[in-house]
Amino acid sequence: MKVILNVAMTLDGKIDSVARQGASISSEDDWERVDRLRAAQDAIIVGGRTLLDDDPRLLVKSDSLRAERVAIGSSPNPAKVGIISNATLSVKSRFMTAGEATIIIFTSRRTSETQLTTLRDAGAQVFVLGESRVNLAAAMETLAEQGIEKVLVEGGGSLNAALLAKGLVDEVQVYIAPLIFGGATAPTLADGDGILMDVKLDLLSVDKLNDGGVLLKYRVD
Repeated sequence: MKVILNVAMTLDGKIDSVARQGASISSEDDWERVDRLRAAQDAIIVGGRTLLDDDPRLLVKSDSLRAERVAIGSSPNPAKVGIISNATLSVKSRFMTAGEATIIIFTSRRTSETQLTTLRDAGAQVFVLGESRVNLAAAMETLAEQGIEKVLVEGGGSLNAALLAKGLVDEVQVYIAPLIFGGATAPTLADGDGILMDVKLDLLSVDKLNDGGVLLKYRVD
């Protein structure tokens, strides 16, 4: 399995503003790149805070890219995967209802049996992996067992940090926008409990986009 972590952030490392309302960071050029990147994956993963705060659709936007996926026997969109310790998301959320895609939720025993049943009845595949937190290694193993080989992680910062700390990321792609948000409480690329071990990165490429932003690609050693 190859796991790519994709992040759009400001020059000062913020992936959202202090308001945490999904501030616009990516440009049109970068969104086109992300759409191509999404279309090449088997699954797209987001964490609990992103699920509840942003309620992302996690879909391939381009009609032609979806058609290309269908032409090779894939679903129009990659599987949508949520990793959330207490899966309180609504079955009417955009994550659950938007587009044509398999929905997979990894959660812990903090989620009530009633909510587990509700999510499953709404069509989600739900796996309980852990007592209070989701066992991330087990989640990745479960995806691999389902034939998922290419995974895109789209945040948030706590999930990014946890995956990096456990050595579960192969590549990091970072779009740095020509913006500065500031704010000590604004989320960053890697939040959560922090990473106490060195995560060594090998720079693969640097590209300047037409909007003045920069795209960095790293291999995780």
